[in-house]
Amino acid sequence: MARKDLLKGLMGAAEDRPAPTSTTPAAPRSKRGAIGAVSQSLSELKSRALVDVPAEMIDMAGMSDRLDADDEGIAALKASIREYGQQVPVLLRESTTEEGRFDIVFGRRRVRALKELRLPVRAMVRNLTDRELIVAQGQENNARKNLSFVEKASFAAQMQAAGYDRKVICDALSIDKTVISRMLAVIDALPPQLIQAIGSAPGAGRDRWLTLVEKARGKSAETLIAAATGQDSDARFLAVLSSLTPPRAPAQEEPLSDNDGKALGKALRQKRKTVIELTGEGRAFGDWLLEQLPELHRQWKDR
Repeated sequence: MARKDLLKGLMGAAEDRPAPTSTTPAAPRSKRGAIGAVSQSLSELKSRALVDVPAEMIDMAGMSDRLDADDEGIAALKASIREYGQQVPVLLRESTTEEGRFDIVFGRRRVRALKELRLPVRAMVRNLTDRELIVAQGQENNARKNLSFVEKASFAAQMQAAGYDRKVICDALSIDKTVISRMLAVIDALPPQLIQAIGSAPGAGRDRWLTLVEKARGKSAETLIAAATGQDSDARFLAVLSSLTPPRAPAQEEPLSDNDGKALGKALRQKRKTVIELTGEGRAFGDWLLEQLPELHRQWKDR
């Protein structure tokens, strides 16, 4: 199922149509002849229109798609809605468990902001199965392109735990099976409390999370969670990764001098390189050394 086809079908041309006073379309009097065709067309038009729904009548549904609360983002969204109103509608479905209530398909942040502002929610209401709801939520998230790797991985893991097959998960996230497998491998390998402690970590992509998985093998969850410190999720990710990376051995510094003991500079012996720094009177020796280096290297190889 292509993302653009599903979302196009859900959105329709709702933004250009007036909002009715009821979410229940009138039943056509007849499906036969011209009158029936017109009545059915009007019913379909009404089902695509926007409606205002009290925020307190809307319940969460689907999967949790964010790891961070994003209080700052919600505050900014509320300020925008105060000034300009709700510019983009959310998508709802009628509740399958309680009459008169609605489930969120996508638009959770907008619903939260409007609920805190005590404003109604401008929404489209569609009849969707649980599977269609999950796929629509996943594809809308993917279209925004602002969910991090681990948030998408967490979403995929929730779908798998709910019993959805791999094809549905791939369709929801518009990702192939190989990438889904790597995402699920990260979620399976790390303690869920650690992922929550780190957060979304938008700066850490797939490769860095896989590196964390490798380095965290055999480590206790308590040790890993204790290392997750920092002002934001990226800092907490780096803190955990750094705690699992052995510190580099300090460079061994050796002074360089001539036969009379006069300082020429210093040499730094590191793990993968040796750095010679010539200063003072050693500068002239350095110039000569550069000229003689090929011959000196040949003599070293011959010996």
